[in-house]
Amino acid sequence: MANLRRAAWPGLLAVLILAAFAVGLGGVALLTRDDVGEAPEGTRILASISGSGSTAQKGAMDAWRAEFHRIHPELRVDYRANGSGAGIRDFIAGTTAFAGSDVPMRPGEQALADRRCGGKAVHLPMVVGPIAVTYNLPSVPDLKVSPATLTGIFSGRITRWDSPEIAADNAGASLPHTGIRVFHHSDDSGTTYNFTAYLKAAGRWPHPPSRTWTGAGQGVTGSTDIARVVQHTEDSIGYVEYGFAGDARLRTAKVRNASGRFVALSPQTASQALEDVRIVGGDDDLVVEFDYLAKRGNAYPIVLLTYEIVCLNDLDPLVRTFLSYTVSDAGQSYLSLHGYGPLPQDLLVRVRARLGVTT
Repeated sequence: MANLRRAAWPGLLAVLILAAFAVGLGGVALLTRDDVGEAPEGTRILASISGSGSTAQKGAMDAWRAEFHRIHPELRVDYRANGSGAGIRDFIAGTTAFAGSDVPMRPGEQALADRRCGGKAVHLPMVVGPIAVTYNLPSVPDLKVSPATLTGIFSGRITRWDSPEIAADNAGASLPHTGIRVFHHSDDSGTTYNFTAYLKAAGRWPHPPSRTWTGAGQGVTGSTDIARVVQHTEDSIGYVEYGFAGDARLRTAKVRNASGRFVALSPQTASQALEDVRIVGGDDDLVVEFDYLAKRGNAYPIVLLTYEIVCLNDLDPLVRTFLSYTVSDAGQSYLSLHGYGPLPQDLLVRVRARLGVTT
């Protein structure tokens, strides 16, 4: 694989990587220090791979990489959170072993990725990333928004906080007569695609879903910076992944779902939104389709699903080992600590099967 460095690759270690995850927790066994010998501090890195892409999954990826390296000190996984579009381009160019993306590849990108792989490039669902509607409005600690109201705000049609639409969603709230400062992603963003896909389905967004922004407001590069500018700009609103909102201690709005309930965002309410997703990818591809209008009680409706894009028929053993860890019971169990939701069980089983992990 491109960008795969092997300073040393003893036959024993290669066999161990290929045999990893045959047994163990949830049918998944991890390489341990005992498998390759106790490694002192400053252990020599025997193999490494790199990936890039989705900023939405950065928190999960950082936690996974750190724990994976703790278990396997001889192995290293690097990840650059440069946006879904950039990650796909890196993967197509062969400069990374896998790409993280919050949106499936476009047909042209798929063809180029298949060519790079010499076979099928597939999408493997990996993490549920709730999209938070973050805001800075000191007089309103519990903002509620319907899909139509969100569309009005982010399209530029609703421009003041005390507009009739926002007032109708927030009966009795003290709404200021101030202008709304809207912030959005200026980069090629899977988060933008998923946010506008939700608004299109549920709130009559006037544009097709897109990775590039087509609404109103001021563009900011990346979720970290959007969280920062909302944090420091009164009367502002933006959209970021839940983990970024939590890190910046931002308020998040309750969003009305198709059942008519205003639901607070949490990893648990976000995971409920994926209970009935439909797989629409073919040929071992696990692209899924959301039904934003499904009535799921207490489900938070604005979610994204991050994929890892890999060459299925020529999957590097270290990529397989790392991703088999991320879909293990251990890898999925602490996602909620970082603002994410675990994959639904039926989808998790399918991903494990694609990776050849026995359950």
